[in-house]
Amino acid sequence: MAEKTVDFEKSLERLEAIVEEMESGDLPLEQMIKHFEEGSKLVTLCSGKLNEVEQKIEKLVKKGGTLVTEPFKSEE
Repeated sequence: MAEKTVDFEKSLERLEAIVEEMESGDLPLEQMIKHFEEGSKLVTLCSGKLNEVEQKIEKLVKKGGTLVTEPFKSEE
């Protein structure tokens, strides 16, 4: 899991750098397009990792009128 966290962190850092560069307004159009494409891929990657982590977190389940925690059962 530590490797996935590092990948997420690196991806998020790169995404932030891309946004900063694009917001500067100093990039030529061709570079803006490349940054946009890379950023889109990073957003998809980060979103997927967040969804994966969210599913692994224990979920709250109502059973017999009582709220109990139940671990998420991964399909892996």
